[in-house]
Amino acid sequence: MKATQAKILIVIPVYNHGKTVLTVIERCKKIHENILVIDDGSTDLKKDFFKDINVPMIHHDGNLGKGAAIMTAARYAVKLEGEQKITHLVTIDADLQHKPEEFLLFKKAIHKDPEALYIGKRDFTSPTIPGASKFGRGFSNFWFRVQTGQVTADAQSGFRAYPLFVLENLNLSEKHYSFEIEVLVKAAWAGVTIKDIDISVYYPSPEKRISHFKLFWDNARLTNLNTKLTIRSFLPVPHKKLIKKNTHKFSIFKPLRSIRVFLDHNVSPFHIAMSGSTGIFLGTLPLIAVHTLAILMVTGFFRLNKLVAVGTSQVCMPPFVPALCIEAGYFLTHDHTFLTNISFETIGNQGLERIFEWVIGSLIIAPVLGFVSFIIIFLMATLLSFLGKKVIITKNNAKE
Repeated sequence: MKATQAKILIVIPVYNHGKTVLTVIERCKKIHENILVIDDGSTDLKKDFFKDINVPMIHHDGNLGKGAAIMTAARYAVKLEGEQKITHLVTIDADLQHKPEEFLLFKKAIHKDPEALYIGKRDFTSPTIPGASKFGRGFSNFWFRVQTGQVTADAQSGFRAYPLFVLENLNLSEKHYSFEIEVLVKAAWAGVTIKDIDISVYYPSPEKRISHFKLFWDNARLTNLNTKLTIRSFLPVPHKKLIKKNTHKFSIFKPLRSIRVFLDHNVSPFHIAMSGSTGIFLGTLPLIAVHTLAILMVTGFFRLNKLVAVGTSQVCMPPFVPALCIEAGYFLTHDHTFLTNISFETIGNQGLERIFEWVIGSLIIAPVLGFVSFIIIFLMATLLSFLGKKVIITKNNAKE
């Protein structure tokens, strides 16, 4: 998609915001012409409440939820053709929590990178910000990082810019506030870049605040959603991709070639070394049957390279590294003697004892192998990076 082709529709979901929504609409009209209001079954509005606003409106017969309202807007936008064809939706809450004028920040960002999904990062430095809002944002940010390996500063913000193709092509099932978490995670899985935009925020005093967040039901929906997304993120099943990015495998049999490939795609030597040493550290631990799951979880949370970590962990497959750990554990628990009699008796009948020694030994061997592998991989990657730059410089000088 070219930046010049971007055409934006401001979407204002409304549910019982009769005191503020007209102000939001009028302020949006002053800065942008394409606006859509979704009345999600409001009960506080008179029949002719919107008669003078002169913008398109869609009414839900009942309260279906914020996610349902956004998807209604997406379906409306998809149907528009010709000069009206929409490429992006920018959602603005109807409670005046956001400044509609800051839509211009999103418009500018969309023209720079039209394939990204933008989230308004609310300024939470004011002492008037409710503690529950700060906790909720931190909680959602944490799980977003676990589930995607990416970082966003405000996973709960309702001021967003969605590329229409994201809403049109993802399989989204949530209808309420939980929709805004679901779409972020699945968009990240699909290869969509998630970016933050700094925005202001206004929270009135508690007695004037309008909130339709249902403490029990919405928290229950979020808990259920995060459970499903977290489990799905650990499954070794490819996610649906909307934007295909180059993926590269790390092979322990061709380490130099593998490292060079990642260096060619702007992965730093330190990042490669940290990813590789993490894979070897976790691969050494006796995490029977869950090694890959643990590696995906840890690398996802710390934004390390999953492919490098899983690839290097194969070095730790039985029998050599587990045997080394068992020997170390035996040495520590049997008066500094080694296990020299390897037989069915010592390995089979004394299996539980060997597992205990494996655990003890791995606490020593895992950090040592992790540290040594970090040094080796870092030096290899640094050398290859240096040689690669030197070749480029030589070619440029030859051309001159």
